[in-house]
Amino acid sequence: MAVKEIREFNRFYTNLIGALDYSRHLHTPFTLTEARVLYELAHGRRTDAADLRAALSLDAGHLSRMLAGFEEQQLVTRGPSEQDARRQRIELTSRGREAASLLEERSQEVVGSLVGRIAPDDRQRLTAAMRTVQDILRGDRRVPAADRLTLRGPRPGDLGWAVERNAAVYAAEFGWNEEYEALVARIVADFAATRDPEREALWIAEFDGRRAGCVFCVRDEAPGTARLRLLLVDPAARGHGIGGRLVEECISFARSAHYTELVLWTNDVLADARSIYERAGFELVGSRPHHSFGKDLVGQDWRLTL
Repeated sequence: MAVKEIREFNRFYTNLIGALDYSRHLHTPFTLTEARVLYELAHGRRTDAADLRAALSLDAGHLSRMLAGFEEQQLVTRGPSEQDARRQRIELTSRGREAASLLEERSQEVVGSLVGRIAPDDRQRLTAAMRTVQDILRGDRRVPAADRLTLRGPRPGDLGWAVERNAAVYAAEFGWNEEYEALVARIVADFAATRDPEREALWIAEFDGRRAGCVFCVRDEAPGTARLRLLLVDPAARGHGIGGRLVEECISFARSAHYTELVLWTNDVLADARSIYERAGFELVGSRPHHSFGKDLVGQDWRLTL
């Protein structure tokens, strides 16, 4: 009985999302498999061909031909891995990132249209049921944390979530008052109003498909300098290396955007965050006491030469 119902659901769902005619459904020249590879390259940590093949259960020859086609279209570059010359490192070009971004945008539109027809209460039931299906079929205990984590760009609602979670977490853990929420709201509003996509970015960390953290990279006043802001890992998702991954992504982006320095400001009470910065290579360059957010604090300036 279970086999029959699962197969019936598979037929229903693949038809619903247009998986059998993906390119026409999303008005894209890419097949579903090609789009999945582009997504992994844009959002995941798997940048070696062997890792991509294993993660997506692809035939080696099929993946090799696909990557060769991407290379001809100037979507990717291929070369030996810095860690192991026997492995092939794959990186998206600017054209490839643009293609992946367009695919993401169209996928969001299609799913958004589907969800828009569902009543709010039913949406919660739907997403809860989807999480249950994933948990049962994959068995979370056997899935490495790295494979349960995804970093992505902002979607509608993410900016508001960043403000709300920062305010709620720091109020609960450190007793910070509404001054901090007001500061976060101004930072987020400025980002939304003046963001330069080539020089500024926001990453949302999803763990098991749920928002679990964020970090911003924005231009600083000093020429050639970027600023890391609002690093947050939700308490329920801590202990899986999410903060470190967010900082790594921010550093990588700052380098690719040709900044020469990445700076940040934090407070000495945020011991976990400071440990992440130290491991990433940041150096403490100054500190001074201040009274903010209803507390006596010691602010710290950190810097990383890129």
